[in-house]
Amino acid sequence: MSSPSAAVAPDAHGHAADNKFWAYVQIAMLLAVITGVEIVAIGLPFNRTLLISALVVLSIVKFLFVIFYFMHLRWDKVFCTILFFIGLILAGGTMWALLNIFAFEGSRPLSSPAPEVPAQKSAH
Repeated sequence: MSSPSAAVAPDAHGHAADNKFWAYVQIAMLLAVITGVEIVAIGLPFNRTLLISALVVLSIVKFLFVIFYFMHLRWDKVFCTILFFIGLILAGGTMWALLNIFAFEGSRPLSSPAPEVPAQKSAH
């Protein structure tokens, strides 16, 4: 497997690592801006469906930037990326199944009646 830095050829002054560093800084700034937009959007009076849809899309964009750049899947072999997404699909399916299982009334724990607390006598 080749190293990620081998894919970036240095320029005339040998600044390949510097360019890659600034790319990471720019991506981190973009992720910070997206997070700020998400935080501000929560407080705005938008339709609930529109707000949740926008937050999901923004979260997916952040997720893709993180896995492809900071986890280096962009420079990895396609097989590793496929394995990552298979695991992601399995985890998402497991989460969806558990949320549906625990949403049923029959899956909730049985509750016993609360013990009675003796009433306090008033001092007259």
